[in-house]
Amino acid sequence: MERSSVFSHTEIRKTDMDNNQQHVYDESQIQVLEGLEAVRKRPGMYIGSTSLRGLHHLVYEIVDNSIDEALAGRCKRIEVTLHPDGSVSVRDDGRGIPSGIHPKMGIPTLEVVYTVLHAGGKFGGDGYKYSGGLHGVGASVVNALSEWVEIDNCHEGRRYTERFERGHVARPFRDEGETEKHGLYARFKPDAEIFEETVFEYDTLLKRLREQAFLNAGLSISLTDRRDADNVVEEVYCYEGGISSFVEFLNKVRGYTPLHENVIHLTLTSGGSTAEVAFQYNDSYNENIVSFANNMNTIDGGTHEVAFKTAITRIFNDYAVRYKMFKDDKFRLKGDDVREGIMAVVSVKLEDAQFESQTKAKLGNTAIGTLVNQLLVDKLTAYLDENPSVAKTILEKSINSAKVREAAQKARDNARNSKKLSSFRMPDKLADCIWRDPERTEIYI
Repeated sequence: MERSSVFSHTEIRKTDMDNNQQHVYDESQIQVLEGLEAVRKRPGMYIGSTSLRGLHHLVYEIVDNSIDEALAGRCKRIEVTLHPDGSVSVRDDGRGIPSGIHPKMGIPTLEVVYTVLHAGGKFGGDGYKYSGGLHGVGASVVNALSEWVEIDNCHEGRRYTERFERGHVARPFRDEGETEKHGLYARFKPDAEIFEETVFEYDTLLKRLREQAFLNAGLSISLTDRRDADNVVEEVYCYEGGISSFVEFLNKVRGYTPLHENVIHLTLTSGGSTAEVAFQYNDSYNENIVSFANNMNTIDGGTHEVAFKTAITRIFNDYAVRYKMFKDDKFRLKGDDVREGIMAVVSVKLEDAQFESQTKAKLGNTAIGTLVNQLLVDKLTAYLDENPSVAKTILEKSINSAKVREAAQKARDNARNSKKLSSFRMPDKLADCIWRDPERTEIYI
């Protein structure tokens, strides 16, 4: 038995050695992906997914670059067009991309922007004060994940063109001569080898572009669908009221009736950052808060949204206590009470915004939360003092919400207690009598 056991163990070790020879893990197994290969290999790291969500994110990245020009005060119009061949184009009237030879890379700067990751004018310096595209990968990622990209760039009186295919230069950078135009035209076709679906949804793009028009008062943004030659659709958005118009629109589209006439719109700038909030209460029982950072929709919130929620809860409680609106001195409204029926937009603009990922779903800057809090403490408190009827309307709704919450809690507690009582059992020695024969029963008094 012992010889058999030793033999088996030896055979196992020999098999392991053979397997190790077949699957060697050494320095030759370490791969280095150059240029934009990494983007094509793992697109989800850069755009979230290769589904429709990722497909539309390509358009957002190019539009965001134009929005950054608007934030810099250099762009007044952005035009997005869906073409019959499945491509999409974005044109703006900004400054265009500098197109001289890049001093470090030794190639045209336009080419650097579209072929080199983490290349852009948003890492410091005087290019952009506020920017959503902070990672410098937007244009190059779009290039890497597109079948082709055509660039027509007008910068400082000259026009430049170039074509890329799957991230590589297909038609070299070319100076087309003088022009009176300015701005950038980028047209690309998503790569069917990368994406599960390559047909853009008009309504999805429209929603995003309309948001950008609300967030940038006075900026004109258009979306044109030319995929059906017999039914060309075009919509243009421009809102002078900014996020106040956004709140009014959201209430209207969802069928809510405002409880007070005017949207409360507050703004504060400090230390190079700006915090802006607009909100209005309606007759619904829902909480609707939409937040943005440098025009990026932070769908997962962040420090700015948390600060807004915390501050309005405290401010409305302080106001109610100051004017003795609570019958019980110890009573306080909770956050859910204060936010019932609110329609709010929170928008902040800041240098060096820290997002959790390239998709920019959540903001992490601590200082901007402090600024939002200061904005509400300083300006909302003053607004409520100057508009007592509005304050009373909002607080009456909040107090009623608290009463409903407490009643619901009491009902739940009563139901639980009732269930406990119905399941209560007496000790065996004191159990309910089940016999009718007095000879077999006793009674204790």
